[in-house]
Amino acid sequence: MRIIFAGGGSGGHFYPLIAVERALRDIALEKKITDLDIIYASDDPYDPALLKEDRIRFLKIPAGKIRRYFSIRNLFDPFKTLWGVIKACWILYLNLPDVIFSKGGYASFPLLFAARLLGVPVIIHETDSIPGRVNVWASKFAKKIAISYPESIKYFPKDKTALTGNPVRREVIGGTIEKAKELFGLEDGVPVIFVFGGSQGSAKINDVILDILKDLLEFTQVVHQTGVGNINEVKERMSVVLEASKFRSRYHPFTFLDEEKYKNAYKAASLIIARSGGSIFEIAAMGVPSILIPLPSSAQDHQRENAYSYARNGAAEVIEEENMTPHILLREIKLLIADKPRLAKMSEAAKSFAKPDAAGRIASEIIRLGFEH
Repeated sequence: MRIIFAGGGSGGHFYPLIAVERALRDIALEKKITDLDIIYASDDPYDPALLKEDRIRFLKIPAGKIRRYFSIRNLFDPFKTLWGVIKACWILYLNLPDVIFSKGGYASFPLLFAARLLGVPVIIHETDSIPGRVNVWASKFAKKIAISYPESIKYFPKDKTALTGNPVRREVIGGTIEKAKELFGLEDGVPVIFVFGGSQGSAKINDVILDILKDLLEFTQVVHQTGVGNINEVKERMSVVLEASKFRSRYHPFTFLDEEKYKNAYKAASLIIARSGGSIFEIAAMGVPSILIPLPSSAQDHQRENAYSYARNGAAEVIEEENMTPHILLREIKLLIADKPRLAKMSEAAKSFAKPDAAGRIASEIIRLGFEH
């Protein structure tokens, strides 16, 4: 059975695909499917080492973006997309997939267009509460549609749409306090704040954290994923901010956390500060209270809608980026850390929101459709 994954451009698309791929291999082992072949088709491999580790073939398909602002690239990207559609048709002809599973986004459009032309069955998944334009278009011919938030149902045909949640890699769920202490050098009895701004980090969140870092370390310790492009600036500012601080050792900045570090950072965290993309479902699965800061430039303002949908459940507080002054963020952290009963309620609300079987449910449907095809 051959399955092609489509989508990409961000960790929010890529890592759920990996979660589904691993669930597919579990089902293949259980059902004795020996010919499972998984291909990732996109304009960029995103994480080539992980693709190689998981035995996923990568096929490059060019794709152009539709930007909502003036850019000289808007003149050339339609030709890039046209070439992508031609190449996608050729790839489908050569590889004859049984199913295409798409996360949407501009990178998936050429393959989905080719699939429609050639009659290859398609399953799509929408990560966000407000769907992207490619998924709304693809829903017209997709065999099945999986959504993460109940609010999304109004955008899709109800008879072929299921609420599954967002697939989460089991490798980032679990961990132990002992392992977290070993990996990060954590102190006993001091609350841990885990800060990350998406797979690429967030300069805005980094700046505000550094503004309050000296005060923050007096009552917490911080594990901070800064993003590869931000680490040098963070370290330079940190050396100035914490020059005279006796709590300097409580700050632990990293460019990027691998799966082992991620799950143990989640496990140790008393509170998470993050954006509100697909990582919401990892946070929920680990039952960690959070402060969410939606990315204001996200398409269709989906991060804001995601954050408030999740917060309505009682699992998180939301601070709009325009309101995120150092004073406000520090005050909110202090209030939450000091209120143990509230943190416990937020943790339970997070767990009730989680959908840990999302990857397995989607993988089962992919296998079923593959056998039908």
